[in-house]
Amino acid sequence: MARVLLLFGGRSSEHEVSCASAVSVHDALVEGGYRVIPVGISREGDWHLADPTFRPFVADGRSVVMTVPSGALRVADYDVEFDIVFPVLHGPQGEDGTLQGLFETCDLPYVGCGVLPSALAMDKDLAKRVIASAGIATTPWLPVQRSEWAGGSDVVMAEIAKKLGYPVFVKPSAQGSSIGVRRVESEDEVRAAIDDALRYDLKVVVEEAVEGREIEVAVLDGPQASLPGEVITAAEFYTYDAKYADTGSRFEVPAQISEAATIEVRELAEDVFRELGLSGLARIDFFYETSTETFLFNEANTLPGFTSISGFPKMWVASGMTYAELCSHLVDAAFRHYEERNRLAIR
Repeated sequence: MARVLLLFGGRSSEHEVSCASAVSVHDALVEGGYRVIPVGISREGDWHLADPTFRPFVADGRSVVMTVPSGALRVADYDVEFDIVFPVLHGPQGEDGTLQGLFETCDLPYVGCGVLPSALAMDKDLAKRVIASAGIATTPWLPVQRSEWAGGSDVVMAEIAKKLGYPVFVKPSAQGSSIGVRRVESEDEVRAAIDDALRYDLKVVVEEAVEGREIEVAVLDGPQASLPGEVITAAEFYTYDAKYADTGSRFEVPAQISEAATIEVRELAEDVFRELGLSGLARIDFFYETSTETFLFNEANTLPGFTSISGFPKMWVASGMTYAELCSHLVDAAFRHYEERNRLAIR
C-alpha cells in the first residue's frame, strides 16, 4: 500500500481548519491501509514531523526539509520515504498553486488540482470572469485592487453604487472559510469592509447580495457530481464561526430542492469543473436565487474542508461513498494524473 505524505497547517488564516481536516483524512487513510506520514507546516512556514496522537494535529515536532528538485524528505540525518503527497492545506500557499508548483518541480504525484487551475479557482474575480465568459450565470461583482482603492476610493464607491447597489458582500479575492468577508448595507460600511478585506489580499471582490439559498456540490474527476447540499445557517451568512463553531448552523444533504433543480445544479457543477480545468476534486458553490429560481455560480474550492462536519465529504457519503473510500479514490486519481503527465512529450 502507498506511503502518503499528509501535509497540513500552512501559513494562511485557515491554519486551524487544516489541522482539524488533517485528522479526519489521516484516520481514513489509515483505515484504508495506507501508511501516513503527517507533516505540519507552521504559521512561519517551517515543516515539522507531527505527532498523530494530538487531536487536532499540531504543526510542531522534529524539523523536516524537502530538497528541491529531488523531492527528498529529510528528518535529521535520515530520509523519510513516501510515494504521494496529500495536501490538506486551505487558502493561500496551500490551494493557490504555490505548493502544487513545488510538487511539479520535484516530480511528485499529489492529490488535487494542478498549478494553473488551483491559482485560477483561488482568485474569485478571475474564476468568475472565466465562468461568466462560458455563459454560466454568476453573482454580479466588481473587483477592487489595493492600488485602485488607495488612488481613488470615491471613484470606486461611485462604481459600486452604480453597478451593484446595496447591500453587498465584500471579500478578499483569494481567501477561504469566509475569512475577511462582510455583508454590508451602506457606503460607510463598505469603506470599512474594503479596508478590512485588504488586510488579507491585494484585491477585493464586491458582490451583489443575492436573496437565495446556498447550494453546494462536490465534484470528482470525470467530472462526477455528488448530490447537492444546502448551507443552513443561523447567522446572517455562512461566516467562519458558523462553519466551524456555531451549533445553530448545519449542512443538509441532500438539499431539499426539486429533482429538476438537483439535476440542473449537478450539471452546472460539472460544467464549472470543466471550464476551470479542475482535476482531482472541488466543491462548487452556488446561490439559488429564490425570485428567479436561477442558480448563480459563487466560487470553486479546490481543497475544501475535510473535517467531520465539512460539506464535501458529507455530500459524497450521502451519494454512497464512505469517507475512507473517498480518500482512497483521491489517492488513486492522483496516481493516474501523475502517470498521464509523465506520458506527455517534452520535445
